[in-house]
Amino acid sequence: MASAITTLAADAPTLSAANTGFMLICSALVMLMTPGLAFFYGGMVRVKSSLNMLMMSFISLGIVTILWVLYGFSLAFGTDSGSLIGWNSDYVGLSGIGITELWDGYTIPVYVFAVFQLMFAVITPALISGALADRVKFSAWALFTALWVTVVYFPVAHWVWGAGGWLFELGVIDFAGGTAVHINAGAAALGVILVIGKRVGFKKDPMRPHSLPLVMLGAGLLWFGWFGFNAGSWLGNDDGVGAVMFVNTQVATAAAMLAWLAYEKLRHGSFTTLGAASGAVAGLVAITPAGGAVSPLGAIAVGAIAGLLCAMAVGLKYKFGFDDSLDVVGVHLVGGVAGSLLVGFFATGGVQSDVAGLFYGGGLEQLGKQAVGVFSVLAYSLVASALLAFLLDKTMGMRVAEDDEVSGIDQVEHAETAYDFSGAGGGAASRSTAVPAPAPAVASKKVDA
Repeated sequence: MASAITTLAADAPTLSAANTGFMLICSALVMLMTPGLAFFYGGMVRVKSSLNMLMMSFISLGIVTILWVLYGFSLAFGTDSGSLIGWNSDYVGLSGIGITELWDGYTIPVYVFAVFQLMFAVITPALISGALADRVKFSAWALFTALWVTVVYFPVAHWVWGAGGWLFELGVIDFAGGTAVHINAGAAALGVILVIGKRVGFKKDPMRPHSLPLVMLGAGLLWFGWFGFNAGSWLGNDDGVGAVMFVNTQVATAAAMLAWLAYEKLRHGSFTTLGAASGAVAGLVAITPAGGAVSPLGAIAVGAIAGLLCAMAVGLKYKFGFDDSLDVVGVHLVGGVAGSLLVGFFATGGVQSDVAGLFYGGGLEQLGKQAVGVFSVLAYSLVASALLAFLLDKTMGMRVAEDDEVSGIDQVEHAETAYDFSGAGGGAASRSTAVPAPAPAVASKKVDA
């Protein structure tokens, strides 16, 4: 008996300073993705709503952080109850956790795991906001964020990643959030926009991005932070799986960007910066669930397929008449579905697990499991999000007044504007000139278009 106890003690995980440091860095990288998303979305809207778009992402850092500490971590990763939700009173307020207490079976503290998963919870509702640009009250959005993470994100995270969660037990492969993050957010975006309706002037007025450099900056920050998002999801760096995921993240993103640009050139005759940024994000989305299961060659296929599908999907809003302002449905929902299902084809059985996909002799079993994960999360998030939006719309109202939307939501909701055009052309030279320059009004009109 004594020898058995000694053996068990020797096999028990011990705190790894290397893995702990690695995971703290990954957590910081994932946190950076939310401001990166704010720039990405903020540059894509018209100038009169750019601050509102930035704030719709940024506020998630405040709201979700507090809720995660109070009860979110417990709901998502506490002791399973009925395969649907978790709960652990020690996790409430993070008050019953020892500072050196290890996360179950790993070599990192519970606190580190909690803060890493917090950053996932923060960015997921922020992703939804891109579909609602120009027209939602900021107070309504803040309340929707709090309700949505409670009713949708925390339970779905438990389904997918929590011990005992029903999709986890089924064997659905989701390395870093294809279902829990991207399909979840994309389906939610579709549900909400079906309730609140289209922007004033949709399909009539020009709604071009006001700052493509900001879009590219945001895409670059997302790409950079995504290495922490994906590679960190293995919760350590001892066996090489995280390194494979890091490589596959780069490879798939590159392939998707090229595929999107090729489609764009063939369809529209140009290679656009917006296409390059959107294609990169599509690749990042698609490889998120799949990157721990496929080879680098498989990652090229996943990225290229997703880039092509997402490029084709963004135009569906005009065909079907739903106003997905910044293509959250076309990129995150479609990209998440593609990446999650492609696991069933390209899983090699030699990276994160021994599960093989159809092209590697594994048959259709894993594809079937992936489909269950995809469509269950899609359906739940779509319906629950639409119901939340409906309730808020009927009580406090989700949309700003039409006149306020036309004049600019930044000024109405935040009493600010992104750019001070009154100082355009200012300085000593302009003050000395005898003829006042009319540039500010012209510049404002051009940018606003």
